[in-house]
Amino acid sequence: MSNTIIDTNYNFPGQKSVYKGKVREVYTLENDILLMIATDRLSAFDVVMPKGIPYKGQILNQIATQMMAATQDIVPNWLIATPDPNVAIGHACEPFKVEMVIRGYMSGHAAREYKAGKRLLCGVPMPEGMKENDAFPEPIITPATKAEKGDHDEDISKEEILKRGIVSKEDYEVLEKYTRSLFQRGTEIAAERGLILVDTKYEFGKTKDGKIVLIDEIHTPDSSRYFYADGYKERQQKGEGQKQLSKEFVRQWLIQNGFQGLEGQSVPEMTDSYIETVSDRYIELFENITGTTFEKADISNIQERIEKNVLAYLSK
Repeated sequence: MSNTIIDTNYNFPGQKSVYKGKVREVYTLENDILLMIATDRLSAFDVVMPKGIPYKGQILNQIATQMMAATQDIVPNWLIATPDPNVAIGHACEPFKVEMVIRGYMSGHAAREYKAGKRLLCGVPMPEGMKENDAFPEPIITPATKAEKGDHDEDISKEEILKRGIVSKEDYEVLEKYTRSLFQRGTEIAAERGLILVDTKYEFGKTKDGKIVLIDEIHTPDSSRYFYADGYKERQQKGEGQKQLSKEFVRQWLIQNGFQGLEGQSVPEMTDSYIETVSDRYIELFENITGTTFEKADISNIQERIEKNVLAYLSK
């Protein structure tokens, strides 16, 4: 379990700065180039777990880059190259300070809010009489403000985003259009794999020349929730939980062990055997989402492998 990458400390040629997110570490290089490393860190309830998950960074990076390739005809993205299984290189952007969350089904956070009696989520009404995991009449966009380090992302309405000037009206309309287009394409890709894309989030940025592009991850198990299409209707009719592919299984395990990221709560211990099951689940997610067999990269020395591959790419 020690063969994971949970922190990096590189000094690449032309390096200007480093930003460390919950899972990804972003190196800004000269010529408006970003180098993003997907670590094996696991974040749940906006808290980073103490141990890494083998192959998780590779899985997230490879799903995201495959999905960007599958959607670049409808929405431009930041990506230029992937010189290593954990690394993506692309154009530097000024990120919008909102996450565009879109939900086709009432699950997860939306279901928890609904059960608490709320019928308005981010200013968007949710119909009466819905059961958990029912489809919304049409997908709803429920944005969240980007958290500063350590804080929870917060629900916010479109009206509040515009009122506070977080995003201009003109730009927000592009974000909405792109979000719906990506979710439609993601839904179609999922259906081909026997899956239902339940909900997801997209992040966007603006390049130096003012173009809005998709950044970060897309349709990964960390940013999205999937159900198996087979048996979905039957399970809904019987009031059973849905068989799903997402990080929700980790959240449920944490909840069962008394942790939801609230003050005073401590992260339960993740044993090596539990971490192995999480790694196996992520590999299962990869193979189901992409329809391809997962090929494990050499993890005998991940730090060295990444450095070697990145330097070889930059030298070109």
